[in-house]
Amino acid sequence: MKYWLFKSEPDTFSIDDLERDGTTEWSGVRNFQARNTMKEMAVGDLGFFYHSSCKPPGIAGVVRVSTAAHPDSTQFDPKSEYHDGSSKKSDPKWWCVDVTYVATAPRFVPLDELRTMDELVDMPLLRRGQRLSVQPVSVREWKAIIKATGIEPNVRT
Repeated sequence: MKYWLFKSEPDTFSIDDLERDGTTEWSGVRNFQARNTMKEMAVGDLGFFYHSSCKPPGIAGVVRVSTAAHPDSTQFDPKSEYHDGSSKKSDPKWWCVDVTYVATAPRFVPLDELRTMDELVDMPLLRRGQRLSVQPVSVREWKAIIKATGIEPNVRT
C-alpha cells in the first residue's frame, strides 16, 4: 500500500462534500507530474484530503483510492473548465483516479503545525515550490500525521 495527499480548495470541493457524495472522480488535474502520480496509485491506497488556498490550510481527512487511473472525463467535455481540445479519446492526455471518503479528521491539522513536525522534514508539501495537487506521502509521514489528526487506528494501514 502507498500513501498520497490530495489537495482541494474547500470552497470548491471539501471533505464534507466528499462525505456527502461518498466517491468522486479526482478530475481537473492539469499538471503532467501530478497526472503521472495518479497513474502510480492502486485501488486501496490511502490519502490525506488537504484543504488548500484557505485559512488555515491543512489536513481535513482521509480518502481511499477506489479506481485505478482512467481517462479524466472533464478533458472531453466542452462545457468543463478543464476541457482540453487537444486531448483525443483514442489517446487521452489527462488521467485521474476516483477517491472514496474514509474519515474526517477529528482534529484538523493546519499547515503551520505540519511544518513543526520533525517526521515531515522531507515531505513534498512542505518544500518550497511544491504546489502539486496530488503528492506522495511516505509511511513515516503518514503515521505522524494520522497520529496528529486523531483518526481511528483502523484507518492507519
